Amino acid sequence: MSHFDYIIVGSGIGGLYTALLAKEVGSVLIITKGSIEDCNTRYAQGGIAAAIGKDDSPALHLEDTINAGAGLSDEKAVRILVEEAPARIADLVDFRVPFDTLDGQIALTMEAAHSVPRVLHAGGDATGEHIEETLSREVRSPKNSIKVLENILATDIPVEKGRVIGIRAVDCRTGITEEFDCRYLVLATGGAGQLFKYNTNSGVATGDGVALAYNAGAEITDMEFFQFHPTALRMPGVPPFLISEAVRGEGGVLRNVEGRRFMSDYHNKADLAPRDIVARSILNEMQKTASDRVYLDVTHLPPHTITTRFPHIYRFCLDRGLDITRTRIPVAPAAHYMIGGVRTNTWGETNVGGLFASGETACTGVHGANRLASNSLLEAIVFSKRIIERTKSETRGKSAGGGKTRDHYCSLGRRQPPRGTPAASLSSLQQMHWEKVGIVRDGAGLSRAADLLFAWQDSLPPATDQPAHELFNLILTGRLLTEAALMREESRGAHFRSDFPGASPEWQRHIVWKK
Repeated sequence: MSHFDYIIVGSGIGGLYTALLAKEVGSVLIITKGSIEDCNTRYAQGGIAAAIGKDDSPALHLEDTINAGAGLSDEKAVRILVEEAPARIADLVDFRVPFDTLDGQIALTMEAAHSVPRVLHAGGDATGEHIEETLSREVRSPKNSIKVLENILATDIPVEKGRVIGIRAVDCRTGITEEFDCRYLVLATGGAGQLFKYNTNSGVATGDGVALAYNAGAEITDMEFFQFHPTALRMPGVPPFLISEAVRGEGGVLRNVEGRRFMSDYHNKADLAPRDIVARSILNEMQKTASDRVYLDVTHLPPHTITTRFPHIYRFCLDRGLDITRTRIPVAPAAHYMIGGVRTNTWGETNVGGLFASGETACTGVHGANRLASNSLLEAIVFSKRIIERTKSETRGKSAGGGKTRDHYCSLGRRQPPRGTPAASLSSLQQMHWEKVGIVRDGAGLSRAADLLFAWQDSLPPATDQPAHELFNLILTGRLLTEAALMREESRGAHFRSDFPGASPEWQRHIVWKK
């Protein structure tokens, strides 16, 4: 069978949850370029935010999300997110996601920039993994008749008369191209952390959804806002490993290599300041002390608090010779979350008929210029549910678009390739993004990066295998990010320019790319 009502590309929380709802409506195919378990969801340690506590309310959750978004959140989308959150949590409980409890109630913890504890977690610091395993077990259950094709990489979205008709894909093992037809195509391909040398993402996060959607004529927005997590493990020979923000929520403190607590120098909330501020503060301390790290100190906390609340982090570090109950954790910032992406309206629809996007690859407008911690898993389930609701009613809503903010439309142009361009490779791409398009940016560096990305894109031969397709997708996604960062001559949320360190009212708008 090659015709389906729904084809879903990707197998993280957005893809799996959408599939489980879609099977009630029609036939469903999930295609994923790795195994069903290869995704970023399983690395989400912190948890999932929802206003279900007795001292909490959707209004408070709305206020915290809008404050984090630095003037660019779509308030209508945020209202939907926070008001529908408790019902979507109930759905996950029905699917048997084992959230941690305390005295018979779901346990809630505090994270930076939230005004009250509202973050649910599972297995201490293994929330994403538990959600992923629960949903993938459900998807694989024979009773659900969801077809799953693994090791199939989507390469192209055919569009006829402004509407998606299916997907072209290549079998990563045989190299054979296949075509599948559908009524509705849902992109749930995750982020693009592999753009950066230091990142907390799975190796599959190569911007596939953004590249596919852009080439199909969909709008891409807010790409300059890429969130860097302040605390990833920094040890020689060990890939960056996320040390959850919840560690600071439980009382962990940051110290520079000289042992001095420094966050109160930068923000009145000290170690619980917003992510972008903590990441830049750490970078500043690293430069001041000529070090490649700072330390996250939890040695003052009771050891049982660490081992029961953060079992994964504790064991991961212990396996590498670091007992974090006794020794400070060496950390540094790493690329973490793509805030922008494929632009959707509040029903997950793009401006291309039949094409939807969910999860990190989508830009629903809720995060604005800076994502509030633990809103990402929530966004994926709230808007996935709305995608299926929309397809049931068959009526087309208005095309994707923001709220009150203005839009600045543009398309990628040609550039002057620099002399002596190095060959395009994943490592040269990652090093260049880390240096020129990282936590602190400036016009000169961004301009050089944009020229280099154009030269690479211009010289790439047609892709014939998975690594070549992924490199192509990363270069295109990197261009959209870099050109937007160059255009936005201000600092706002996760986008910081040393040559324009203040926010400008002129830039309270979205940069929207369209081919």
